[in-house]
Amino acid sequence: MNLLHVNDKAGEYPASWYAATRAAFAEQPALAGAVRADVCVVGAGYTGLSAALHLAQRGYHVVVLEAQRVGFGASGRNGGQVGSGQRQDQVWLERQAGRDAAHALWNLAEAAKGLVKRLIVDHAMPVTLHPGVAHACWTQAQVRDAHRYAEKLRRDYGYPHLEPLDRGAIGRLIGSKVFKGGEIDRDAGHLHALNYAIGLGRAAQAAGAEIFERSEVVQVVPGPKPVVRTAGGEVCCDHVILAGNGYLGRLDRTVAARVMPINNFVLATEPLGEMAREILAEPVAVADTRFVVNYWRLTEDGRLLFGGGESYGWRFPDIVKTVRKPMLEIYPQLAGTRIDYAWGGTLAITMNRMPCFARPAAGVFSASGYSGHGVAMATLAGALMAEAVAGTAERFDLMASLPQPRFPGGVALRWPLLVLAMTWYGLRDRLGL
Repeated sequence: MNLLHVNDKAGEYPASWYAATRAAFAEQPALAGAVRADVCVVGAGYTGLSAALHLAQRGYHVVVLEAQRVGFGASGRNGGQVGSGQRQDQVWLERQAGRDAAHALWNLAEAAKGLVKRLIVDHAMPVTLHPGVAHACWTQAQVRDAHRYAEKLRRDYGYPHLEPLDRGAIGRLIGSKVFKGGEIDRDAGHLHALNYAIGLGRAAQAAGAEIFERSEVVQVVPGPKPVVRTAGGEVCCDHVILAGNGYLGRLDRTVAARVMPINNFVLATEPLGEMAREILAEPVAVADTRFVVNYWRLTEDGRLLFGGGESYGWRFPDIVKTVRKPMLEIYPQLAGTRIDYAWGGTLAITMNRMPCFARPAAGVFSASGYSGHGVAMATLAGALMAEAVAGTAERFDLMASLPQPRFPGGVALRWPLLVLAMTWYGLRDRLGL
């Protein structure tokens, strides 16, 4: 069974609010016959399109192969939050990598956020980055940790943009009584996920990259001149960039052993009208502190876009039932609100929740496993792989230097073991532990 096909119609975006409001991007032809390129990029999400853009700007002949449509995967389905820092916080990074490396990784993450902002402006993308991401804490202990962390970032990293919030402040901001406090990051933001991918696609094409859609890669043959094959053709090249993330499948078993696809789900309500200001007093995005994170924001047309819930098998569950339950736990006043859109998507996680940067074979680069923190980091990952192809690999190597353990059981047994682990953490969420 193939995750590229089991939950979606071939060549079609899911019936999401993003797809219904997407900017124009003409369908691209499928690869036919043999093509020569300097670099072949597998996957047209944020990672692959950013790599293609940055390589084409350097003068490389780049071919991008996408199994479905530009932004079809997690890049066109996610919550659209552009967060600060790495997926793991600086306390964890200092403990695992040391203070110097932790500071370097913080700087890379800030560069990732800045890159998103700059690309949107430089390429006049059809998307607006709205400022502000709040973090809502379920317990008082989490509030204390969040406030201490805000102070640490200010003191040790010179980051003044995290504003601590007590129970009253978080309640006034997000219109819910269930949280004990939190913080808001004024330098983070949120955007229309699919239109950002389309903006990257337009920019890559304008720089000279060729994009082929409906061109699923079935084999990557490494060697001095790697060959990338689809059902309809092949690309002979000097370098390959693997950017399929949760949809990479078994194209490379080294990556597959360290990167696990999981499914996440999103709803969009009907337009809320005047009620929208009761849900969010400011047009910011929010994420909570559950292990299986809930995240939400208002769309430009006044809907609540709410994400939550995970599944670990092939097929999606009843998405409305899965996501509506945590939404009503936070906003019981929405019990009678119509759900206009419900969609799922496949992302990828790693054992330590840090992205997996790797050189699985000579001339082959890979970045994936952003673990829910991918809008900015995936964009930067593409730029870092472009740098590495061009012979400047210091920043790529910094990300690749973090130990990335294999999932227990390898490719064959990782699914049942992951289900056991995630079920346990989901139970902890429900018990409030």
